[in-house]
Amino acid sequence: MVAADPRLSRFRPLKRILAHDQFDSGTHGWCELIGNYNGKGDLATVDDHMRDFRPPQLSGCNFFDIGTHGAMSGTYALKLATRPIAGHTAVGIRRLTMSGRGLVQIEAYFTFKAEATTGDHGVDSFGGVEWDGNLHPSEAQFGAFTVATDICGDQGLRYHTVARYQNTDLDNRLSRRWMYPAVPEPTPREHVQGKVKLEYGADFTAPDPDDWHVFGAPQELCYNEVPTKVNWHYLRWRIDTAKRRNVELQVNDRVMDMSEVPVPPYAESYGSLENLLNFYFSVRTHAPVRNFLFLDSVLISVDW
Repeated sequence: MVAADPRLSRFRPLKRILAHDQFDSGTHGWCELIGNYNGKGDLATVDDHMRDFRPPQLSGCNFFDIGTHGAMSGTYALKLATRPIAGHTAVGIRRLTMSGRGLVQIEAYFTFKAEATTGDHGVDSFGGVEWDGNLHPSEAQFGAFTVATDICGDQGLRYHTVARYQNTDLDNRLSRRWMYPAVPEPTPREHVQGKVKLEYGADFTAPDPDDWHVFGAPQELCYNEVPTKVNWHYLRWRIDTAKRRNVELQVNDRVMDMSEVPVPPYAESYGSLENLLNFYFSVRTHAPVRNFLFLDSVLISVDW
């Protein structure tokens, strides 16, 4: 049945499909991540670094030069867009729960771009990349995108699995490498307890750059010369919630073994999160330029 359906045959799902999100028909539960607030509903108590993550939006992938590009299939993609502030992040999260333990897989078709600029706002050189009719300086204006989970179960044991594509380092130099954090993501409870305090623009996944480590070899993705040419990339990421570990990441034709990538749990247990199974995509700019991550479609499957 999967092979006969063109909407599904582009994917390689596990035996049970939990969600198949085609954004031509809406946002399918992908929403903005916002931090926790107090019992009075006072949004001013949301952590500074989480107040302005911006919501996902449906987009026809419109550009100043060609008009409407459209998604890989259909008109609309899900768009995550940062503000033009170095360090700003936009996040789209999908909230589910687990009815079992075992292999979990998320697949997606995505593309990434820095915002196209013209005239006095444009640049002919950035981050060591100069316009030469092939390379475009806007490629060095895109920072990073991340796919991650937030999982909790088994008496409050909570952890994240994370894979980040760092296109440029914090100095806007092309790096094109896959990374993971060696520490758990800071939480609002840790802020309330006085253990952590992050400022606006901080990296909410792992704020200390030294806590990020590389896995696999560098991978150049298809940017296609200018910021208004869209080429869709395939992503497939598999984890194991029974063993609390990563399994593998596939991006286009490259499959990377992630079985040795550590998954650090929180030292303390978390209540009210039993069987939590959240997924998120985020995009982060390292330059004062808006960065975009577009998702054509997402499929989540399990072997339970």
